[in-house]
Amino acid sequence: MKSESFDAVFWDFGGVVTSSPFEAFNRYEDEHNIPRDFIRRVNTHSPDSNAWAKIERREVSAEEFNRLFGDESEALGHRIPGADVLGCLYGNVRPEMIAALNSLKSAGYVLACLTNNVNRSVEERPDVTEAMNLFDHVVESSKVGTRKPEPEFYELACSMARVDPHRVVFLDDLGINLKPAHKMGMRTIKVVDAASALKELAEALGHELNPG
Repeated sequence: MKSESFDAVFWDFGGVVTSSPFEAFNRYEDEHNIPRDFIRRVNTHSPDSNAWAKIERREVSAEEFNRLFGDESEALGHRIPGADVLGCLYGNVRPEMIAALNSLKSAGYVLACLTNNVNRSVEERPDVTEAMNLFDHVVESSKVGTRKPEPEFYELACSMARVDPHRVVFLDDLGINLKPAHKMGMRTIKVVDAASALKELAEALGHELNPG
């Protein structure tokens, strides 16, 4: 059964379909005696022009990011090679999210993945490949040259999926990424944990998600 109000569900990947990379960042910080959430602080410093933004838009190579992130983190107190940060990006695929995606696909929703990512191979992980294959459309910042929360990213996603933003539910774990989508008219859900997010999604759609 499909909702009368919505045609599509858009999903962030890291932190939504998979466990949050922030957990991996914290483990790295603990192991290297760096204050917790320091990497996140580096990533949010000059957020539109820092090394993180540049690699997500594919404006710099992994080698350049390694140096740039190291310089930026050092300026804030602790030098961290960018390569170490890239190694923390992909968490574990959440089986409950895969079940929800399968349920929505069977019900006839258009599914799109909207992900800020970097130009690196994730295809070597079968679980990630399997999850990505469930989407009708995948919009990757490293391939399209724009990123969340830039409005052009969401406009491109709606154009690719051929849906009106008012007919879309969008799940992301970062509020800053949800604000432009909400402004466009999407129904937004902030993912703090999988169970609560799926409950809110079911309520928004007006029907249960069948795990089978």
